[in-house]
This record gives sequence, C-alpha cells and structure tokens, in this order.
Amino acid sequence: MKAANEAKNKIVRENTRARIDVLELDLSSTSSIRSFADNFIALHLPLNILINNAGIMFCPFQLSQDGIEVQFATNHIGHFLLTNLLLDTMKNTVKATGIQGRIVNLSSIAHHYCYNKGIRFHKINHKQGYSEKRAYGQSKLANILHANELSRRLQEEGVNITVNSVHPGLIMTPLFRHSADLMKLLKFFSFFLWKNVPQGAATTCYVALHPRLNGVTGKYFADCNEMRPSSYARNESLGRELWEFSNKLISSVSEP
Repeated sequence: MKAANEAKNKIVRENTRARIDVLELDLSSTSSIRSFADNFIALHLPLNILINNAGIMFCPFQLSQDGIEVQFATNHIGHFLLTNLLLDTMKNTVKATGIQGRIVNLSSIAHHYCYNKGIRFHKINHKQGYSEKRAYGQSKLANILHANELSRRLQEEGVNITVNSVHPGLIMTPLFRHSADLMKLLKFFSFFLWKNVPQGAATTCYVALHPRLNGVTGKYFADCNEMRPSSYARNESLGRELWEFSNKLISSVSEP
C-alpha cells in the first residue's frame, strides 16, 4: 500500500486532473479478492479496462492461506476470481457507454516451460515433483488459457469485451526477489534483451488502449505484435478444463 500510494502521489503531481483510488488487494487470498471486489463495486465507478498484472515468480514450494500452491493461486486463481467478480460491472459499463471493454492478462514467454501436459490438475498442490520454474510456467500458461476461454465465452454472449494476453518482456522488478542473484547474472550476459519500466509497460498499454486493436480478442502479444503462443496455450479443450477446474477449486475454498 505504501508503494501504491507513492505511485499515486507521483501521478497526481504530474497530472493534476487525475483521480486515483488505491484499494488493498492480495491476489493469493480469495477472501481479500472478494473484499476488494465488494469495495470497488461500492464505489459505483465504470470499469472499462481490467489489467491482470500481479504476479510472483520462482517461489520455493508453499501453499497460500487457502491451501493452493502459491504461484498458481496468485498468478492464475486470483486473477480468474477477480475477473469473474468484476465482469458484471464491466458488462454494465459497456452497455451504458457503448464503449468496448478490454481485459488484459499478463502472461510470459515462460508459459512454454511448464509441466508435462501443461497443467498438473491432479497434483496442483503436491510438493512431490514441484519445480519452481515449471510451476511459474504453468501459471503463465493458465493466464493465456483463461484469456482465450473467457474471450470465447464473451463472443458467444455477444458482449463487446475483448480479452487478450501479453508477454511484457524481461524487466528487473521485485518479481525476481526469489532469484535475484541468478537474474543479475542473466542480465549481465543478456543486457540487450532487458527492458526498462516504460518499455516493459508498452505492450500492455498497447493492447489495453490502442484503437487498432478494437475488436481483437483471444490473442497473445509480445513487443506490441501478435505472436503465436505454445500448442498448450492454443488448446481449447485444455482451456475449458482449466475453467471448470478453477471454478471447482474456488468453490472448495469457499465451502465452510
């Protein structure tokens, strides 16, 4: 919250017309997500754009307070639940304004490096066989599958909301706190591939805002260009299975 308020104050200093509300949200906690959604909806604000940006990376094995492997909980389940809770607000905004809504999931090129068969549905919370890097790749694959399946469902409903996923690129942020030394070494030998923060935000902003992408949905972008994701990410049946699995997992957490 301290960092968020510092960012808010910086933006307001640069743009005095900006209005920014900072709300607390822990994407690894379903109770925090539900509380955030309730607080946001109570503000009675329109919702035109939702960027699912939060993430953790390469964590040692641990479970969230809901008993879910923490990378999968934070990077996928948290965004899945948040999006579902805010979707009616976005639909109502589209209906009231006639302006297309846009949802952007931040994935990663790391979605190529996941477990065999993509998602460990039956071993999602198992410590045995856990790999912090493959678990991260699994969660980033889930981001793309979620975006694609939601896009398909909204198109079937005829709702004017697009859903896309992006790879922002390599950016040195606190995301690397669990592997800082390794990342510094990697950056030393691949400095030409790394981006600063504005460069890292460029693809996300492009997909969320550019008029050229009006009506473009269910796609994956990197460096402000549409790219072809992995075969797992393009697997519609895997996306439907993940959708049902995610709903059941959230329901099991919500049960008394």
